[in-house]
Amino acid sequence: QVQLVESGGGLVQTGGSLRLSCAASGRALNIHPMGWFRQAPGKERRFLAAINWNGDSTRYEESVKGRFTISRDNPKNTVYLQMNSLKPEDPAVYYCAVSYRRAGSPGLAEDNEYDLWGQGIQVTVSQ
Repeated sequence: QVQLVESGGGLVQTGGSLRLSCAASGRALNIHPMGWFRQAPGKERRFLAAINWNGDSTRYEESVKGRFTISRDNPKNTVYLQMNSLKPEDPAVYYCAVSYRRAGSPGLAEDNEYDLWGQGIQVTVSQ
């Protein structure tokens, strides 16, 4: 059974950094675009960052450009989200996702383009 498992979340001070990892098991991801989204309490899930199959194309939501970096390590079947300069508005549950139907596509920003999601991981930013 294919699974995505996020790790690396937790509590960090404003201005601090975290690196989230999303490891896949059960199926290789090396031809599939992947993305990161987040959902804050009472809000809809929002796109953050996406990466194409080989990592040479990325896209970001405007509020995280310059602060967050998505990357991937295909031999390790893992995608990362490096988050720097974390702000009070960044706390949420963060999710990674993979698109099987769009193999070979550039990074995708719409959540309905993704087929499999991780369980999510909490990121909390203290003042």
